[in-house]
Amino acid sequence: MKTIGDIRAALRSGHAFPGDRESFEADLQRALETSSETDLNAVAAVIVDYRGRIRLYQDPDFEIAVQEGIDLTARLKQEEQGR
Repeated sequence: MKTIGDIRAALRSGHAFPGDRESFEADLQRALETSSETDLNAVAAVIVDYRGRIRLYQDPDFEIAVQEGIDLTARLKQEEQGR
């Protein structure tokens, strides 16, 4: 994914977290509005951020890591309530 079109296509195809499609457009618009003609770093940051989100969403190990975090949180809450 190297272009805004690539990112939009991935978001339209559902390869991201819920709400990312709308958030991307809003974040991109804000970045464009605040950028100058010679400084598009904010736009680049939005592109890099969403490209990373799409890759993260598609990573099979991501769901495992999230579940481990949920399990750990539940265990810590149970331990705290048992005190």
